[in-house]
Amino acid sequence: MAARLLTAVIDGGQSLSREAPRALGALTDERERAFAQACVYGVLRHYHALQADLARFLQRPLRERDFDVTATLLCALYQLRHMRVPAHAAVSASVEVLRELGKPWACKLANGVLRAAQRAGEPPATADDRNEHPAWLAAATRAAWPAEWGGILAANNRQAPLTLRVNTLRGNRDAALERLAAAGIAARPARHATTAITLDQACTVERLPGFDTGEFSVQDEAAQLAAPLLDPRPGQRVLDACAAPGGKTAHLLEHAGGQLALLAIDHAAERLDDVRANLTRLQLDAELLAADAAATAQWWDGRPFEHILLDAPCSAVGVIRRHPDIRFHRRAADLAALTATQGRLLAALWPLLAAGGSLLYVTCSYLPAENDDVIAAFLATADDAEVVAIEAAWGQPTAQGRQVLPGEDDMDGFYFALLRKRAARAAP
Repeated sequence: MAARLLTAVIDGGQSLSREAPRALGALTDERERAFAQACVYGVLRHYHALQADLARFLQRPLRERDFDVTATLLCALYQLRHMRVPAHAAVSASVEVLRELGKPWACKLANGVLRAAQRAGEPPATADDRNEHPAWLAAATRAAWPAEWGGILAANNRQAPLTLRVNTLRGNRDAALERLAAAGIAARPARHATTAITLDQACTVERLPGFDTGEFSVQDEAAQLAAPLLDPRPGQRVLDACAAPGGKTAHLLEHAGGQLALLAIDHAAERLDDVRANLTRLQLDAELLAADAAATAQWWDGRPFEHILLDAPCSAVGVIRRHPDIRFHRRAADLAALTATQGRLLAALWPLLAAGGSLLYVTCSYLPAENDDVIAAFLATADDAEVVAIEAAWGQPTAQGRQVLPGEDDMDGFYFALLRKRAARAAP
């Protein structure tokens, strides 16, 4: 399953977040799912180093059409180099996998290559954190964060923790920690978000007591900072643009006691199924609409919103540690289209905000082109918009907002800019 999933993602260009649940869900044993997932994520994080290691033992490169063979060998090498798997088990299992994949001709090759790799021991250090990133992203990271770029790239190659958001409508964090401890799950309060709990060791959600009944959601701590920043109050009218998969949608409702007139929009109807499922599990209610959030003439009823959350489409480079396939799919050329979309959404949604209301612009990126630059360009055209300074113990201030860098206090990379609409000036 790991070899097939890696082939689909690296060779087939598929999204890991879309393919993994379906592929791994076919494995009924929790230990098998965890093992396959560890192999897949590990190979994606160390892909270039593993490829260089593999090349030492191949007389000639494998054909592109045999990428499933390459994926199988990379999985085995990852087990040999990074996991406590007996060498004989990694080798023999890989041979069996190749038979199952219909590549019996590669069995002898795999046996020879992997046994040679075992005898050779650890490879020389040929790849570092920069080499595990596309050159354009390493350069952009260095240009944007010259003092922090090495730490950012290193954080991208580490496994992210499993962090939960406590549903405050159903209990509090202290009680949730006690319940987890009683179930034998070691966890601790996160540092900044008052609803966040970080597990010492990741586990499947099925093991979490109360997950099915809506007491927890899985959400990175940085993502949990959005709802308190926007701070909606019971009874207010709120728009969540680009809402799927619904983590922030649910948190907005929980933050306001479940008493919001909340409209959640996403352009893809099928992605709203995830929002609906999340809200149902948490026993929350919102209006869901499949639409282009920027095409307001097609869906807005003319009633202003007191708060707008714009979790804008972005490069997602701030969450590479959770989605390592981003390094294979994202291109430098993508940024121009993304920033155009971000600017279009800001310009279209701003007129929907009531005077005195606030809009929170969020991305899971640390690139200024998608963050401060977008906000600065918008402010140059909106004379009724002002930036609200975000004073916090987390992240660092930027010209227009506040940035959490990947790995900072074990959080994902997120950018926040809070804008307020000034009241219209009275006529002289």
